[in-house]
Amino acid sequence: MNVAVLLLLGLGLLEAEGRCFFNRTQEHCVCYNLSQESVGSIIQCLAATVLEFRGGELQRYVAFPISDLDPPTIDMLGSLVIRKIIFGDLLVPEILLARVLRFFSYTQVQELVFDSCTFEGRGNWDEMAGQNLPILSLHFHNVTSAPLTGREEDLSGLSSWLETLQELAVTGSHLASLPCGTGRTFRALRSLDVAQNSLGDEGLMPTFCKGAFPQLQVLSLQRNNLTSYHGVCESLQLLPELQHLDLSQNKLLAAPSSSCQWPASLRTFNLSDTGLDEVLTPLPPSLEVLDMSCNHLHTVDTSLSSLKKLFLSQNMLQAAPSIRNYPVLDTLHLDNNSITELPWDEVKLLRQLRVVAAAGNPYNCSCAGARALQALGGTGSLGEGWPQGYTCRPRATRAGWCGTCRSRCCSVTARP
Repeated sequence: MNVAVLLLLGLGLLEAEGRCFFNRTQEHCVCYNLSQESVGSIIQCLAATVLEFRGGELQRYVAFPISDLDPPTIDMLGSLVIRKIIFGDLLVPEILLARVLRFFSYTQVQELVFDSCTFEGRGNWDEMAGQNLPILSLHFHNVTSAPLTGREEDLSGLSSWLETLQELAVTGSHLASLPCGTGRTFRALRSLDVAQNSLGDEGLMPTFCKGAFPQLQVLSLQRNNLTSYHGVCESLQLLPELQHLDLSQNKLLAAPSSSCQWPASLRTFNLSDTGLDEVLTPLPPSLEVLDMSCNHLHTVDTSLSSLKKLFLSQNMLQAAPSIRNYPVLDTLHLDNNSITELPWDEVKLLRQLRVVAAAGNPYNCSCAGARALQALGGTGSLGEGWPQGYTCRPRATRAGWCGTCRSRCCSVTARP
């Protein structure tokens, strides 16, 4: 088989007829509805780094005998450059998956993806006991399967592999919770993405129980059914290594002050599009990046000594927050708020920032306001939005500045 692949490479015939299509530039090969009759076309995929299977009838091969591999085949699998395999639009019998998965131990595949798949039945994972796999990243999107609760013993055979897994994503799959024991299995997991699921406040505590995900650094809970800010805090306070938390697109509600403390390691916090009309407390004390864009905030009165980046676009702010509360801030986004003027004292502080974005606000047409924004624009920190995104609010027949905030003061009718 290796000789055939080399021959095809030499002749430039890797786009030969068949159900598999190889994109040489992207090193990505896709096989559609692969059947026993057309399986030979997969040979052209052996030079790809990404191999994708779309559609097919795997259930037809449940009883297909899978023998142990001979040394030449094992050597051939080890020589392949495939690093990522995607299974899409498939009905996946777990018993077949359990029998095939162990062969990945002979490859260099590092990422495994299941997209729009349905898992059926229960596999016998005993053959995987003590088996190590090179796969470090596992992704499920829009999948359906039997509930994991009560199946911890089924997965015990995979523990040698799951204990080394570094990235796990289960997105768009109606996930409501994970059993506590499952979380404790992922001892080396660094990133967990459970966005676009059905996780509610009551499902977080068992999912992130004591001892679960001890090395977790990045967690996305985006677009779930979370409502309690303090409930989330209490559920996640046992994650000692958490650095990045995404709660965006949940509808969080304020609650009476709580003694809950976020993990001290938390550095990046995304609270965008969560329906906030006030800044919830407490905030993690050592934050470096805070995103509260796309909310209903009227004021932001917080003090975070380590904050470097603050995103407040698309709120209802009538004034910029005081930069004095953020001594190391280098990035501030204030686009599309209700700010009418940037006071000169505040502008002097804003000029010290590396990036400022404040377009799309209804600025007053005044010479003082124009000069303040001109001074800020002169530093170059306003970037691509300057000056076209900075226009004054029209006021008829009074001294003002014309067009954009870059124009000099004049005594004519102000224009938007």
